[in-house]
Amino acid sequence: MLTKLFQQSDISPKYHSNFIHLYFDIAWFGVLSGSAINFINVYATRLGATGFQIGMLGAVSAIVSLMIAIPASHWIEQRHTARAVFGASVYYRLGFLLWIFLPWIFTDQQQQIWALIAITFFMAIPLTPLSVGFNALFAASVPTQYRAHVAGIRNVTLAITYMATSLLSGYLLKNIPFPLGYQIVFAIGFFGAAMSSLHLYFIKPLQAQSTATQIAPALDSVPQASSTRNIFSALRLDIWSTPFRNVLLALFAFHLTHFIANPIYPIFNVRVLNLNDNNLGIGTALYYLTMLIGSTQFRRVAHRFGNKNVTALGVAGMALYPFLLALSHEVWHFYAISFLGGFTWSMVSGAYANYMLEHIPRNDLPAHLAWYNIILNFSILVSSLGGPIIADQIGLVSALILFAILRIIAGAAILKWG
Repeated sequence: MLTKLFQQSDISPKYHSNFIHLYFDIAWFGVLSGSAINFINVYATRLGATGFQIGMLGAVSAIVSLMIAIPASHWIEQRHTARAVFGASVYYRLGFLLWIFLPWIFTDQQQQIWALIAITFFMAIPLTPLSVGFNALFAASVPTQYRAHVAGIRNVTLAITYMATSLLSGYLLKNIPFPLGYQIVFAIGFFGAAMSSLHLYFIKPLQAQSTATQIAPALDSVPQASSTRNIFSALRLDIWSTPFRNVLLALFAFHLTHFIANPIYPIFNVRVLNLNDNNLGIGTALYYLTMLIGSTQFRRVAHRFGNKNVTALGVAGMALYPFLLALSHEVWHFYAISFLGGFTWSMVSGAYANYMLEHIPRNDLPAHLAWYNIILNFSILVSSLGGPIIADQIGLVSALILFAILRIIAGAAILKWG
């Protein structure tokens, strides 16, 4: 099955290089995600971080991105997309190197937590153009008819490396004393980040011209008769008068209900279920195992039902994870929930970006993607701060059930109005 999925015999050779580097990019990103990113909230929890502090790890990045998303899109527009994405990725991923040395620099655990938050804040500056630019680069380097195919294989490669790395990380953290085990895990993550950036360097747009050349006619056509119009032109508020507005609102509903539970998971898993790092690594591996299996079928499902419908039904299906987690008491419950959760995420993660790209004019990608980035980070900000507050008010179990209900509502909203 996997051999058939990865074959490129029916794809024009001129696309092979881009596709291969996109697969390796996400594979090494899976190493980063399965190690450093996967365990950073757990590390903060073991340092004694509060729900607010864990929320801040996500919120500070969102705050920065909200402030500079539009300027970042203009910066991308004026540069060669591939080179801009590569450069931003290098500066962003250097931040993971700093995580390794935190226990040596700060002996006080609260100082480490706030240092992590500060590092995350500065990492968000290059992360913003990277987020805007990568979606534009993906659209420019993968023809429309192959996007579901490439997205499906990227999910498979991500699942394989994420699964293997999370198991390895859990094993290391179980057998190596704290905090040295985490330093090794963070080092593995940094190596994965560096290799991912290396493959980004080799991805080239199908057309040689820069994004700035592609979008110039669209920008030049906007009236410039007054300073007010100049402001509106710079902010590209005209996008909110197009059908893309409904897509932005639909994706906001998705991301809000997706991220709002994230600050709750490590607290519930560590302090309620009493899971150790090895348990968490196994659970993550099971999650990505089923994501891998689901991803092998994504291309067929997306072509049959459409990216919008797959996104909507997948978001509603994601309600199972927080709902069943709230009812769990044993480690095997956690394993079973992780196993089920990967299926729904394999559909959503492959479909939602393609759903969005289907509604963006080819000659105006950066501006539309900048507004998507604003929506994404606004939802992260609200979720990161709102999730812990809600949990403090109504309790962890009630909060998880509420978030499950919100995911069902979000899925229905995407299906009807997206």
